[in-house]
Parts: sequence; C-alpha cells; structure tokens
Amino acid sequence: MADEQPGFERNHTYHAEATVLKGDLYHPLPQEIKPQTNAKLSERGGYLSEHAEPYRLEGVIAFDRAYTQVAGNPNSKKPEKGWNTLVTSVVEGLNVLEVVTADRVIGQIATHHPREGYVPRVHFLGTRFENLRIAGHPVEVHLHHDHPFHFTKPENDGPYTQHPGFLGRLKEQFELLRGSEGVSADLLKRYSATPSTSEEQETIECSLVERIECPRFCRCYRNVIDVPDFGKIHLATLKIEHSDYDKQKRTWKKTLFDLKMIELDMGCIGGGTAMVSNPVTNGGTYP
Repeated sequence: MADEQPGFERNHTYHAEATVLKGDLYHPLPQEIKPQTNAKLSERGGYLSEHAEPYRLEGVIAFDRAYTQVAGNPNSKKPEKGWNTLVTSVVEGLNVLEVVTADRVIGQIATHHPREGYVPRVHFLGTRFENLRIAGHPVEVHLHHDHPFHFTKPENDGPYTQHPGFLGRLKEQFELLRGSEGVSADLLKRYSATPSTSEEQETIECSLVERIECPRFCRCYRNVIDVPDFGKIHLATLKIEHSDYDKQKRTWKKTLFDLKMIELDMGCIGGGTAMVSNPVTNGGTYP
C-alpha cells in the first residue's frame, strides 16, 4: 500500500531498484549474466541494502566488491515536506577482459516528490568514475557542471522532456555529437535532443557526461568511447520517462530516472552486451 504522511491527503508509492551487473554474452563465453546484487524497494518505502563478495565470470568480467541500497521515506522537514527516495549502485575493482577497468563506479539518484504536484526534483550527488582505464590508459570523464547538484526542476509541474533549459543543453550536446568525425547514424538517433512522445509516455535519453579525455587509439563521441577490436562503451546514460498523464490536470503523474553508468556493446575480442551500475527510480503520488 502507498505511504501516507500525517496531515497529508495524498499517498505516495515508492519505486526504487538498483543492480550492479547484468548482460548477455556470446563470445568468448556464451553466458547470460543475471542481475547481480539486485535490491528493490517496497512500495511502502523503508530501506534495503545488498552486498556482494568478489564476482568472476571466468576471465571475462569480474569485480572485487559491490553493493546496492534503496531507501524511501517521508520528508517531514518544513516547508518542503513530500517524499524522498535514494538509489545507489557501487562496483569496486571492475575488470572486463583486461580492457575496461575501474577502481570504483558509483551511480546514485536522489529524488524529492513534492507535497503538491507530481514532477520530482532530482540530483546525482555522489555519481562518478574513479580511475577508469582502457587497456591500462587513463580515461578522464568530465560530468556536466550541473551534475553534482541537480537538474533544474521545471516550473508549474512541467515535464523534464519539455523544459527549455534542459532541452537547450541537450541540443548543444547533440550538435557537438553530430559534428564529431565518424559518428554513426545509430548514435545520432539514440542521443537525439527530441523526446519520443506518445499518449502513454514521453521519453528522452541523454548523458551526465559533458566530455571525455580518452586514449589516442580510441574515438570519443561525447559520452561514447569506440575502442578498436573491442566495441563501444556508453558512459552515464540517463533515460527520463514521464507516464500516467492526467488530462484534467495536464501533467504526468510518474517520472522515471534510469541511470546506466557503463553500457558495453562488445565485438571482436569479446561479444555481447553488459551493463555496470544501474540505479532506477520511478515513484508516484496520488491523487
């Protein structure tokens, strides 16, 4: 059942889930990697944490330690009140085929759903890459200057997918991507600055990455690293999805934030897909 604050005439249903690793490989080892260290919050909120000891899938993917946490609680602090959700996914000592390594990969999302309205405030404080390397060479990932704090919340309970400031920033990122030498059509399609819209939902995919300083033998396309004989590495991709549209109030009642810190699309030395550090939150308030 949903969570109701004392003195409130509204209910909130929490939704928070975190995973540290999952994937589907076909080379050098055909193997489905089922979600590791998966933590899922109750609709009523509370706190849950999962910890993993060293994981190793032969010599393909390994990590030394990992943990997830999910939390949801009413915020009684005045004047905001409302409901807070925190989702964290941490992987330490990551190693993928001796090509992609990192000391720590941290994905974290915090949202505050207001007492009035539906669209939450969001921030990603704590999210980062520590000592990310490709074939032993350092990779400097520069997250957007607004990243450590939050995205500016749209006024009048508007959606992020229509927020002029947010879309303006995405357009700037897209123009930089489109101007990159050798960028593929599939990347331009995926990271388009135009939201996908239907009667059921509005969705846009972006990244917290502003730019990457990568090894000279790689090509960097904003948040994507193309590694010869290995494949593509997508960093800090964020999917924002609004759903459950209220025609009378002209607003979306649910907002999903789905952050994938590392997505691997591998070919040649390894084949298949994998995802590392994936926090997700999608709570809703009614009526």
